[in-house]
Amino acid sequence: METTSDLESLGTRGRTPRHCSWCGRRIPGAGSVGRPRMYCAQSCRQRAYERRAAVQRGGLPEDAVVLSAEELDDLQDRLFQLRCAAEDIATAAREGAQQHEVHGLAQQLLDSARDLERIR
Repeated sequence: METTSDLESLGTRGRTPRHCSWCGRRIPGAGSVGRPRMYCAQSCRQRAYERRAAVQRGGLPEDAVVLSAEELDDLQDRLFQLRCAAEDIATAAREGAQQHEVHGLAQQLLDSARDLERIR
């Protein structure tokens, strides 16, 4: 017979962490009852509502993504960092770099990719 702690561990095992649909921060696990949370805080929920309302007023499609010029610049910078990290690994492999060097470069690529997941 399963105990309560067994059921709790089954409920969280194998789940990928959820991230806020507005700011991208990780949403703390709050149990498995009901719909999964989409926002980490009420303020993020409010900002998302304000954006949806602005999109509707502007006549843009519901699934439109609107970025400020600053957000776009930041996204382009992070994409450039990701490309540079990938090029560094390709160069190191082509030139026969040591395993620990390639491992370090791969870790930088992974860090850049994780940062890129955060749109805002």
